[in-house]
Amino acid sequence: MLLGPLACKRSSEEPQPAKDTGPLGTAPGGRQTHTFSSFEFAVVAAATERILPKDEDPGALDADVPVYIDRILQTPSMQPMREDFMTGLAALERRSQRMFQKGFAALTPAQQDELLTLFKDSPPSSGEAHFMELLTVLTLEGFLGDPSYGGNKGKVGWRLMGFDTVGTVAMAPPEGYDGPKCLRECGVHK
Repeated sequence: MLLGPLACKRSSEEPQPAKDTGPLGTAPGGRQTHTFSSFEFAVVAAATERILPKDEDPGALDADVPVYIDRILQTPSMQPMREDFMTGLAALERRSQRMFQKGFAALTPAQQDELLTLFKDSPPSSGEAHFMELLTVLTLEGFLGDPSYGGNKGKVGWRLMGFDTVGTVAMAPPEGYDGPKCLRECGVHK
């Protein structure tokens, strides 16, 4: 799916250089990013935290969701999605500058929500709606996925969903246990 012609369309102006000197940035804590400049990482962090904000429960930043997105977009098969995501991210920043004369990461939470809602409520075939879908799906994956991919730090997403036993040693079924037979007798599988 390609981004549509609305705000995600590349402007006729020359692209703005990244806010840091190299192609990759640094995430909070000094970690090297893989996809984003430091500036872009801050925008992704702010946007994911609005999708899953911290309250009495952990939020996107607690689970390292931006780290997950940064890593997963480096997967070779994700190249088209990475291009769509980066185009949408640039559109989000342009719209923020146009509406509020500030970058997305510098906006108040209410302003960030207003802008993300505009993208969410865009026509379904638009670039804004596609970016919002990618952002939401990747945020949820990063919050609930396997921590080995860079998100769900400390298994906070799993714990929030009630999967407190994840990562513990599972008991083997008793000797002689016949799973298919049990399913047939329970009427689950005939």
